[in-house]
Amino acid sequence: MPKKPSPGLPTREQILDFITSSATPAGKREIARAFGLTAQQKIALKALLKDMGDEGLIDSAPGRAFHKMGGLPKVTVLRIVDVDQGGNVWGVPERWEADVPTPRIRVRDRKHGALGVGERILARTEETGGGWTAHPMKVLAPASEQVIGVLRREGDRLWLQGVEKKERREYLVSDAGGAAAGDLVSAEIAGRPPRVMAKVVQRLGDPFAPRSFSLIAIHKHNIPDVFAQEALDAAEQAARQPLGDGREDLTHLPIVAIDPADARDHDDAVWATPDDDPANDGGWKAIVAIADVSFYVRPGSAIDREARARGNSVYFPDRVVPMLPEILSADVCSLKAGEDRAALACHLQVSKDGALKSWRFTRAVVRLAANIAYEEAQAAIDGGSGFAWDAALTETALVPLWDCWRALAAARDKREPLDLDLPERRVVLDEKGRIMSVAARERLDAHRLIEDFMIAANVAAAKALEAKKAPVMYRVHEAPAREKLVALKDYLETFEVPFALGQVVKPATFNRILDRVGDVPFRPEIMEQILRSQTQAYYAPANHGHFGLSLGSYAHFTSPIRRYADLMVHRALVSAYALGPGGLNGDEDFELAGTTISKLERRAMEAERETIDRYVAAFLSERVGELVEVRITGVTNFGFFATVDGIGGDGLMPVRDLGGEYFRFDEAARRLVGEQSGEEYAQGQRLELRLAEANPVSGALRFELPEGRYGGARTERAPAKGVKPPRVLKRRGRPGNLRHQNRKK
Repeated sequence: MPKKPSPGLPTREQILDFITSSATPAGKREIARAFGLTAQQKIALKALLKDMGDEGLIDSAPGRAFHKMGGLPKVTVLRIVDVDQGGNVWGVPERWEADVPTPRIRVRDRKHGALGVGERILARTEETGGGWTAHPMKVLAPASEQVIGVLRREGDRLWLQGVEKKERREYLVSDAGGAAAGDLVSAEIAGRPPRVMAKVVQRLGDPFAPRSFSLIAIHKHNIPDVFAQEALDAAEQAARQPLGDGREDLTHLPIVAIDPADARDHDDAVWATPDDDPANDGGWKAIVAIADVSFYVRPGSAIDREARARGNSVYFPDRVVPMLPEILSADVCSLKAGEDRAALACHLQVSKDGALKSWRFTRAVVRLAANIAYEEAQAAIDGGSGFAWDAALTETALVPLWDCWRALAAARDKREPLDLDLPERRVVLDEKGRIMSVAARERLDAHRLIEDFMIAANVAAAKALEAKKAPVMYRVHEAPAREKLVALKDYLETFEVPFALGQVVKPATFNRILDRVGDVPFRPEIMEQILRSQTQAYYAPANHGHFGLSLGSYAHFTSPIRRYADLMVHRALVSAYALGPGGLNGDEDFELAGTTISKLERRAMEAERETIDRYVAAFLSERVGELVEVRITGVTNFGFFATVDGIGGDGLMPVRDLGGEYFRFDEAARRLVGEQSGEEYAQGQRLELRLAEANPVSGALRFELPEGRYGGARTERAPAKGVKPPRVLKRRGRPGNLRHQNRKK
């Protein structure tokens, strides 16, 4: 619970109002002066401001001025990204770390034509009714805008079309650098209107080649995909070293790795058996064995420098950009059946009700009994017909694992973590990289089993390091900020689902909402809104718990092949428990590392998501012109976004194409409503639309109404028991969008 302000201190709301309305940057000194605080109250103000930052209400800007979270600092550096045909100059913040989309800011160019694309300015910003406006204070050292795009020829000239979904403008190419029409290129954009030009700096190849979709993301996000020769040589040398003396021998145990069928690396394996300790009657002994990456990758080495710069592996449908050289990530550090491998073993004692009674960590050598896919493990447990599997190994390895897991699952259910079962898309490619299918991954008990064993090991790692007062790289997931809860409350009101803001919000609070909603067509929409209300998890040495998992102490320990945070936890355990070489070197800055790898994680997630969108668009490109079943995922005053059912991929249905009547945008209810007909388009609604465009290069889709359809479709939302479909909230004042004339297609 947020701490209450001391007597005489301003409230959170008063501070937010002051920061938002102040004409100048507002730091702690300005806030204290504005509210006339005493010296003692200034100390309390510092703590209050820290709480507000932790709660996601405010953020700090350079110079220690504060601004509302998701907002802009009063003074900041902007990068000019566009000068449109009307001469309007648009910029974006050079640094933007908020969870909301990067704002596009109109820049008041006092000397018309003085600012060009790629230039950087120091500007004073203000929020106006139509968005953000910036007033330049100083032009900084120029920089070129990098764009990934496709070349097209028109007459004797080449034009560059960017791959961004929102990119509508084309640039005349001043220097093609040997590239030709149809090529995917990286280019620099610079100049002032009307001479904003593109200079090709690298030809990337055929944009429609199977491996180009991930290549676009790699170049766009500057993901390093080539290792320095020094790191490759060091990895070769490290891979040849013996496993070392003093390791616990676990090669006699039937330890198994259960992974996706298309897994590129195997860094975790599990084993369980009934506990013979009388003090743990009915309980279990379990081992979670993790690849001992810290033994091969020493702090400060060439391999370590590369791994830290990458932060994590990035997984695409056609390739993986690994954090470690492949001789380590896919070979020596990958746990493979029948081969001796170095592991860091987490020994767990689990009670019959799933509680962790004790834990210890050892360096070990393991020899896996099998590498098995989730589907195979599930079939073996279910006794599926026609499945070829070693029955003896099922009894010795899988059955005890499932029995122990049932205890862990009971403990998980008791603590009631956030239960959002949102589908994950899986792109299946053939041997030539061509798309065979796009579908949601099936969710099995085998997936949940591995998740619960990994969570148990992660908790044990955090608590073991706490016991030694050693540094911990926690995986932190804080409770939702009040602003997001208010938005969720307003949203749930449209379904007449109650949500009290005064209560202590726990993960179970959101589970109760879903229980109340039940199995209705709009359940996925409510799950998505609950997900959007959550804060983004991050890495840090300060423990603020893991809200979503309902855990007080949580670290990432189980994937050091692909996450640098886990490697740091391994090194901390090696040092704290004197397990040999490869521990911390004593000069690690856990706070700086946490900030860095959290950013790199967000970069990887965005690159992976965009690449999936491109594959989906490529898969759907053969269905352009067909009617497809869609679900509306977002509504704005300029139209709505929809996702193709069962496949994914977001597309826009512009409001100008909805018909001749005026459509009113109801922001609270997230819907467009026809003034004359009462027809509506609401978030979560399912309907049929015609797929008008599917662009594999940008990943963008565009929809149209079916022929002869003008106006909206009635909602298919059937209410659950005690839950009503969303209602239209009556709003005063002028509607939020202009009348749009119908255009027949």
